[in-house]
Amino acid sequence: MSRSTGRAPDTGWTDPDCPVARSLDLVGDRWSLLLIRDAMDGARSFTEFQRRTGIARNILTDRLRKLTAHGLLTQRTAPSGRRQEYVLTDAGRALFPVILTLRQWGERHAFTPGETHSTLVDRHGAPVPEFTPTDAGGTPLDADTTHVQKTR
Repeated sequence: MSRSTGRAPDTGWTDPDCPVARSLDLVGDRWSLLLIRDAMDGARSFTEFQRRTGIARNILTDRLRKLTAHGLLTQRTAPSGRRQEYVLTDAGRALFPVILTLRQWGERHAFTPGETHSTLVDRHGAPVPEFTPTDAGGTPLDADTTHVQKTR
């Protein structure tokens, strides 16, 4: 059983032993992460997701089903009681550092200097500081200071 969702693991993993590959199998396409991003920014309805992303209805239906089936979104009755809405689960909210890191990478590498782009701010309106992973002692980590260790 999957620890995060309580469901039996998918048998079609790209690389069953690699957490990165499994994560990409779940959310590695363009639309899935954009839907998670928009859910973090308050989108709840099918129509709102479609309006924000411009995604085709059939692709949106497929991605919302997939994200719900894998426990990243859940459906509930909207406060109006007339329709269903999508909300992030704990697993979906746990993607915040992933979205933040992609956003900050994009700010540094996907725009030309001076080009206008959105900025993520905290509840007081201050820009979110750059995310840097650190070791237990606070020393910054990167690809040169880490390595993969297989566990069993």
